[in-house]
Amino acid sequence: MQTNRPIDGKRLWDSLMNMAEIGATPKGGVRRLALSEVDREGRARFRQWCEALGLGVRVDAMGNMFARRAGRDPGRPPVMFGSHLDSQPSGGKFDGALGVLGGLEVMRTLADLNLVTEAPLELVNWTDEEGSRFAHSLVGSGVWSGVYEEGAVKALCDVDGVSVGDALRSIGAAGTEPARVFPADAYFELHIEQGPILERERKEIGVVTGAQAQVWYEGAVHGRDSHAGTTPPSTRRDALVAMAEVIRLVDRTMRARGEDGRGTVGFLQVIPNSTNVVPGEVRFTAEFRHPDEAEIGRIADIFPLEAEALVQTSGCRLELREKFRIPAQPFDPACVALVQEAADRLGLSSRRIVSGAGHDAVYVARRVPTAMIFTPCKDGLSHNEAESILPEEARAGCQVLFEAVVARANRPL
Repeated sequence: MQTNRPIDGKRLWDSLMNMAEIGATPKGGVRRLALSEVDREGRARFRQWCEALGLGVRVDAMGNMFARRAGRDPGRPPVMFGSHLDSQPSGGKFDGALGVLGGLEVMRTLADLNLVTEAPLELVNWTDEEGSRFAHSLVGSGVWSGVYEEGAVKALCDVDGVSVGDALRSIGAAGTEPARVFPADAYFELHIEQGPILERERKEIGVVTGAQAQVWYEGAVHGRDSHAGTTPPSTRRDALVAMAEVIRLVDRTMRARGEDGRGTVGFLQVIPNSTNVVPGEVRFTAEFRHPDEAEIGRIADIFPLEAEALVQTSGCRLELREKFRIPAQPFDPACVALVQEAADRLGLSSRRIVSGAGHDAVYVARRVPTAMIFTPCKDGLSHNEAESILPEEARAGCQVLFEAVVARANRPL
């Protein structure tokens, strides 16, 4: 790469592997659920590394962590960058962690070079991006950005009845600062693509121009518990059979929109979940995504009606609630241009890309000029213990992050 200020790729990789020891799974992934004891360990290690660099670490009421490096002009708003350290239940080593530890490597490289930027810098670890424990993603960045109300988010509970607020207190993650937006000049987020496009096209960097629209649902199919051996077909009200029709509907709705369509039922809870009982209730989540916001609107118009008709045909009742809808989010053209310029200057192959996944950057972009950087991941696989990237891919993405952050922080006002 064409730079006289290289980041230390080995140090970055060693940090990624070190963090991956916290919550390591037998299959080589990580299980670092948000606000769990394992998350507490990850947060503590991240704080230790930041404070060793002399960064000032502060934490807000949602547990979002901000590590600050002073700039020459303390009156300028900071350039922010980061991601998240929480994972899926069977997640990989790099989803989220690459952005946080890539940001840490940016701070370390600046210290190595004895460089001070004009604007201050802030490295962020956002709380509960994944949404796997409390069934609501992007909670830390969502509250900070003003998308969600703090009290409502803190009242969310996991399957064991533990609330977000209780979990924050139990691991000592709740800080004293208000969880709300503060003046910032820009935000950059480095992340693995979580899809196959960059690898398939042999591109080293994804210059992310925005994120696609989403709509999420939570619901329940209500039937009637009955004995599996004595209940004939004519009197069954099998909630799981009705749910199977809803799952097929989600899949059909997705496939009708070609390669741009996304539709998933990711959570099912069968009740009573007993071998010899016809299921009387199934709780579930469903989500749809598409680059075209209007297409998501059309799905939201027809999906509840079609699902209701299918469930009624099975003799059951559908309870469905739209959990949230995220509009398509374009990123800031000036910040996107800095990412593109960095990739070009470094001689890295790149392509413009729209994020298929939701990221903290999507909500931050509503309040702060934002851009993202993608690196390839093997076979496009993510949210899986086999998730994998190459050390040189991590290094390339981090170098682009470094160049973009420094350029933004030193821009003339």
